[in-house]
Amino acid sequence: MFAKQNFITFATDQVDRLASKRKFDRQSIGAFIADLEWSNTISSSNENTIREFLNEVAYQRGFSHNTLDAYRRDLHTLAKHSSESLYDLKEADLLKILVQRHEQGISARSVARFLSSLRCFYRTAIENGRMVDDPTAQIELPKLGTYLPSHLSEVEIEQLLDAPEWKENATELRNKAMLELLYATGLRVSELVGLSVDSLNMNQGIVRVLGKGNKWRLVPFGDEARYWLQKYLSDARFQLLPNQANEALFPSQRGRAMSRSNFWRIVNVYVRQIGINKTVSPHTLRHAFATHLLNHGADLRVVQMMLGHKSLSTTQIYTYIADHRLRSLHAEHHPRG
Repeated sequence: MFAKQNFITFATDQVDRLASKRKFDRQSIGAFIADLEWSNTISSSNENTIREFLNEVAYQRGFSHNTLDAYRRDLHTLAKHSSESLYDLKEADLLKILVQRHEQGISARSVARFLSSLRCFYRTAIENGRMVDDPTAQIELPKLGTYLPSHLSEVEIEQLLDAPEWKENATELRNKAMLELLYATGLRVSELVGLSVDSLNMNQGIVRVLGKGNKWRLVPFGDEARYWLQKYLSDARFQLLPNQANEALFPSQRGRAMSRSNFWRIVNVYVRQIGINKTVSPHTLRHAFATHLLNHGADLRVVQMMLGHKSLSTTQIYTYIADHRLRSLHAEHHPRG
């Protein structure tokens, strides 16, 4: 482990230094928005309206590619429900669409996220002088209750980490290194697949991550992850990049950066292989990382920093999981449980 205060000081200094050098790449964001999936099921004027919004929030708020694509999907869904301009829709129109989505069996959490996208769109339109009244202002978010993310036990994590048949197989060794680093750091899957070779500082055991809101952070990893990363880099990565120059730390078999969905499929193959009967996604390892750290006495604010959470309340959800686990153990093993 590392000294808490030393790591916080080191991480803060390094992230500040990186942030001062970072330049927002407008050309890259513009190309990304242009390449997003569009269809002819909405009017060209609404498509242009959505593109304009995405460009504005990308430049003004530094949203990630994944966030921009999520907004694009939600606003595309909104535009498909009406032939009117998005700027002309009223509160009643939006309520009708929200009710339809609920009746389709879409979860309250997904409906709430959809409404949040609409709020951001209309508030941005007001800020930029395109509208006066916000049609979402009086619409309440659905009640969500306390969400406890699924996670795996430490025994199940060990089984998952041991699943790749990495001997004499470059792809499997890459997968092994990815799983080890994911569990060692709690990275988001989008952050993991977006790493470049120079993101790693092997001597100090630190990975530099570009997270949500285009913000950098530094996350430590231990000796086990370091061992598998070094083995992968020396024995396997070059086999995945025959005669190609690519900075992606974990390239796909085609020599390009791996996608989130591709890694999700890889994880699910291993989950079925070892017989875990739980709903598992790559994000499950992030949940396990946080929960297991807290179970072993880690400081909540250090976990918050490593996860890249803006608010401590987001990290606190993992204390509920740890508390739930303790109560379950007490009920199962205590004679008066």
